[in-house]
Amino acid sequence: MKPFVLTWGGGDLASGVAYRLHQVGIRVLIVETPQPMVVRRTVAFAQAVFAGETVIEGVRGQLIESPSQIQDIWATGDIPVLVDPELKVMDGYPPLVLVDARMRKVGADFPLGTAELVIGLGPGFTGGENCHAAVETNRGHFLGRVYWEGSTQADTGIPGKVGDYTAERVLHTSVDGQVQAFVEIGDWVEQDDVIMAVGDHQIRAPFPGLVRGLIQPGLFVTAGTKVGDIDPRPDFFRCWTISEKSLAIGGGVLEGILTRPDIRKKLWG
Repeated sequence: MKPFVLTWGGGDLASGVAYRLHQVGIRVLIVETPQPMVVRRTVAFAQAVFAGETVIEGVRGQLIESPSQIQDIWATGDIPVLVDPELKVMDGYPPLVLVDARMRKVGADFPLGTAELVIGLGPGFTGGENCHAAVETNRGHFLGRVYWEGSTQADTGIPGKVGDYTAERVLHTSVDGQVQAFVEIGDWVEQDDVIMAVGDHQIRAPFPGLVRGLIQPGLFVTAGTKVGDIDPRPDFFRCWTISEKSLAIGGGVLEGILTRPDIRKKLWG
């Protein structure tokens, strides 16, 4: 098999990485869980797990049932998405580069020898220790920066400010239960509108805004899970296009790959 990059995770940040790599001709395989807890589903290749396929800015992600289908999907110009949370695919199809994009906010739990280049995204990663290179995911001056030595910033626990809102724009459930949605991504809601229910518990809009993210209806979630994202700006394009943050992180991963001449040669040799 030709050299490729495995992106462990298919959420919105991971999808920004996959998109950037795909656009410059790098073969990408996305690996996900059976039930991805993704909120910004319209810009996440993880949505292919539920829908069979999904298209983000003209790039299609296709769910596959077996690693034997990977090369066929690449031949169509699409990105294969495989449900394989334990990375068993690596036994028969080892990637040249492994990107841990799960955003667990803790370090990796595998040795550096897992791939020739291991890149970790966000909190919990230290270049040269639990990854070869770490990419900053916190908004601000250092967003997208690559660390071959040293750590990314710790998790602040506070979402980035949008308009006058920070934590309140991100919706969490306070109970366990199955998700029922009463709106869709792209809908405009007014303050106190019922957006969804988790079990018998209703979750209402904290302010007027655009439903930018909504977890997959039907999933069973536990208390504390992020289930929605409300944006006060009436910019509907934000629901369907990759964010500047995701693209910046994707640029950092691309820099990490291109910094290594041996990796460049194998990818494009």
